Amino acid sequence: MTPALNDVGMIGLAVMGQNLVLNIASRGFSVSVYNRTAAVTDAFVAAHPGHAINGHASLAAFVQSLQRPRRVMLMVQAGAAVDAVITQLLPLLEQDDIVIDGGNSLYTDTERRDTWLAGLGLRFIGAGISGGEEGARKGPSIMPGGPASSWAAMQPIFEAIAARVDGAPCVVHIGPGGAGHYVKMVHNGIEYGDMQLICEAYSLLKAAGLSNARMAEVFTRWNAGDLQSYLIQITGKALEQVDAETGQHVVDLILDKAGQKGTGQWTQINAAENAVVISTINAAVDARVLSSHKALRLAASSQLQGPGGVLDADPERLVAQVHDALYASKIVSYAQGLDLMRTMSDKKGWGLDLGAIAGIWRGGCIIRAQFLRHITAACQADPGLGNLMLAPYFRTVLNRSQPAWRQVVAQAVAAGIPVPAFGASLAYFDSLRSARLSANLLQAQRDFFGAHTYERVDRPAGQWFHTEWPEVIG
Repeated sequence: MTPALNDVGMIGLAVMGQNLVLNIASRGFSVSVYNRTAAVTDAFVAAHPGHAINGHASLAAFVQSLQRPRRVMLMVQAGAAVDAVITQLLPLLEQDDIVIDGGNSLYTDTERRDTWLAGLGLRFIGAGISGGEEGARKGPSIMPGGPASSWAAMQPIFEAIAARVDGAPCVVHIGPGGAGHYVKMVHNGIEYGDMQLICEAYSLLKAAGLSNARMAEVFTRWNAGDLQSYLIQITGKALEQVDAETGQHVVDLILDKAGQKGTGQWTQINAAENAVVISTINAAVDARVLSSHKALRLAASSQLQGPGGVLDADPERLVAQVHDALYASKIVSYAQGLDLMRTMSDKKGWGLDLGAIAGIWRGGCIIRAQFLRHITAACQADPGLGNLMLAPYFRTVLNRSQPAWRQVVAQAVAAGIPVPAFGASLAYFDSLRSARLSANLLQAQRDFFGAHTYERVDRPAGQWFHTEWPEVIG
């Protein structure tokens, strides 16, 4: 008897791939699996008897085991590996089969692959997946982009395996082409901002003499309020953790050199290309890069002078101030991320629903937070909202928080404690609320050295002028 064909296939059985397979199988779907190293496939299938998971030693057998139109998901390293697997698959696939890239691919690569496969009569989905190992197994946030017909074919599976908040699955069709991977990229950029802001809050509290245990209590309390989020929650847990070997807190044993996989830098580059300010995210990426230069920092610490990095402040008052500075800076970071997505959506004609995107980030993903429901509400109340900071809820929070926010940044600067993301966020806030900036002098400089012309405050907009500036010698 011919064996039943499986619902979906997975290529790539690293941690994320394995957990997604287990998630899919637990929702009543049958899954074919393939890994370049056959022993990995065999071990994975053997470790999970009783699940509707079928391993295959060859790509041909793997493809033949799938229902038509075939749904083949790739969880392999972004870049050349994705292209290599697709190239191997092409002779085995038939018209209307669907290839899904669930890795962290650059959105322009996704657009290229979408065009490539569409020209061959195949369909392609670039699906951003957030939530890490736990999310993959229990329910991630999923950001699929590609043709609407492909979304319809994958919708039952994606909705079944996604996290759920208030009964709704944390997945929507983001848009055509590379929209899904693009939104995942910006999600990761916002994640960089969130993490750096939390680290700066930790740095300030530590400089005021709070113990790890005390800071853990602070973050745990914050997680019960308006700062509630996965990242705040795990920060409290991380600060509590004690090393079994030394008896010291694990966080104090970790070398202060941060890693990154590139999505934050991609976000920086895209923002620069589109003239969108994401200064908080930029500061977060820069902070990671600077942290990696440990040897240089050690050398500079003995040669460059400054305050000793100690805060003489009332701990309880400081905790309240840092809370407000953290929340206000978080609003700025998200406002910048949404501005970037809105700009690209208009440019590409993607029609991104920012409120819906914030909604699916409420569960499963790394930046999941109570805060996101206010973004969804703001976008629904005013679809044409120019900047998230101008929505009534966020405007009120920012106006209320800015005195403490300023105190925090000022105290940090006076004490020599680096707070690049707090500072960048406050500078963005002050720049945005300034009816007149110093750019008038900048325009004078540009016209002086390059005859770039300028507009005048006493003339109608759109009229351009040039001054014959005095000659400068030397």
